[in-house]
Amino acid sequence: MVSLSVAGWGWQYAARSTPALSNISFDITPGERVLLLGSSGVGKSTLLRAVAGVLGADEGTQVGEISLDGVSPERARGAVGLVLQDPENQVILERVGDDVAFGCENLGVPAEEIWARVQRALHLVGLNVPLDHSTSKLSGGQKQRLALASVLAMQPELIALDEPTANLDPIGARQLKEALTLVVEDHQPTIVMVEHRVDLWWDFATRVIVLAADGVLWDGAPEDMSPEVRNVLATAGVWLPQTEATARERPAPTGSQPLLHLENLHAAHPGSLHVTTPLDVDVYAGEIVAITGPNGAGKTALALTLGGLYPPRSGQVRAGGSLTGTAHSTKPITWRSRELLSRIGSVFQAPEHQFVAGTVRAELAVGPGALTLSRDEQSARVEKLLDRLHLRDLENAHPFTLSGGQQRRLSVGTVLATQPKVLILDEPTFGQDATTWTEMVALFTELRAEGHAVVIVTHDEKLVQAVADRVIHLGGDA
Repeated sequence: MVSLSVAGWGWQYAARSTPALSNISFDITPGERVLLLGSSGVGKSTLLRAVAGVLGADEGTQVGEISLDGVSPERARGAVGLVLQDPENQVILERVGDDVAFGCENLGVPAEEIWARVQRALHLVGLNVPLDHSTSKLSGGQKQRLALASVLAMQPELIALDEPTANLDPIGARQLKEALTLVVEDHQPTIVMVEHRVDLWWDFATRVIVLAADGVLWDGAPEDMSPEVRNVLATAGVWLPQTEATARERPAPTGSQPLLHLENLHAAHPGSLHVTTPLDVDVYAGEIVAITGPNGAGKTALALTLGGLYPPRSGQVRAGGSLTGTAHSTKPITWRSRELLSRIGSVFQAPEHQFVAGTVRAELAVGPGALTLSRDEQSARVEKLLDRLHLRDLENAHPFTLSGGQQRRLSVGTVLATQPKVLILDEPTFGQDATTWTEMVALFTELRAEGHAVVIVTHDEKLVQAVADRVIHLGGDA
């Protein structure tokens, strides 16, 4: 059992002119289950990384102290297990069993004990694949389960989780909660969790700590949060149970023109044996289509196929009407990158996979620059997006220093900058607080009203309810 002390702690990234966090102080006693909340970009992930001892000295400057039973996190080997915001960054080895066993081996766990831990951890998180299954063939949600299993197998005294359900379907999110509940009953670790699905975790938490950039905004038991405090936190964009992030009224679709035709389409990741169920669908101008379904059903593969980035496994995707324009073919997979830019824009599940520039401003300008727009038009588009996506204060920051939610907004902005007729968005509300979530919803509804087709892959049930005109549900275990 380990206690955590944070005393006057702050952090400033080397590339930033202002601190990410300052004057953070609290003590967590062994066995507490803490929900760490705050607005998007306030520094929750930075604090978790510091608690786990993985903030590099070359990344920035620290003030104050963090200690685990009086010892710095860097020296408390094995005491903290960290589940990262992006599970891609936590996969190490090629086979699932080896990946889960890796941490145990590093800690010197006896060999005869390791595989029992591996099997139990995989069972707890519901990742029902063979031990020799390739980690590269897992979906984003499955990789999230793998990351948690790798941490659980090490049996740390403190488990730090950074939005562990962000890439999970609703059933998977509930399974993860059940898994953590069992772990708490078995080993009684301390839990510190950043989450936006607070409805799910409110009864699990024994304590809520709300961060602001310059200190702790609120600290107490969930049941002690008064209506007055709730109002203050809601104004700050903090997600709370039953927070209703309002969306604008949905107009009827403005266009009846199909922009994409899906004909007996089966989608799959290259090299994968798992394909989606067949789809015969038209995607129209002036509508928002949500793609839902369990982890592993092939939603991301479908999104990349619709975006002209993956070839169909079978069947076809054809462009219709004005979307084809002067392109040499009606098949998006054959289009050159410049032809795609103003026709179909794709936002990837992992936002950092599409960043190529050294600052937020430069990143937003990449697409307009490739379209050879005038400097005035390029600048106008960038300025509008900086303000609309709450990135103005970060315009000179490197994209890789942004929080997960900020990176997500930037990735959406890079696509909007080229004003494509069709937008394919994979989990676009990941990491957003209540304020920026509402702004995203308003943005999508405006795009629909302007005649764009918007296709959204999501596990965000609130988003589906707020904006979707149609829902395509993928089933199975593809």
